[in-house]
Amino acid sequence: MKKRKIPLRKCTGCQEMKNKKELIRIVRNKEGEFSLDFTGKKPGRGAYICPNEDCLIKAQKLKGLERSFKVAVPKEIYDDLRSELRKKNE
Repeated sequence: MKKRKIPLRKCTGCQEMKNKKELIRIVRNKEGEFSLDFTGKKPGRGAYICPNEDCLIKAQKLKGLERSFKVAVPKEIYDDLRSELRKKNE
């Protein structure tokens, strides 16, 4: 049997290459709106982050999402991510 290729993506916080399905995708659509994409299928430019709060803090401090999207990311996106991470960890 042929081995399937596992898609890898880089986390914007820790800068490590990980399996795409392990990461959370943040999407910016054509209108410039940001949203969280847990399915990985929403249209638009995507950036990935590990599902832990340490990576989120690093991404915010190092402006990882800003570099990926080349625009300023609203604070609400970080707050939404933080609340989603807390829900998942409970």
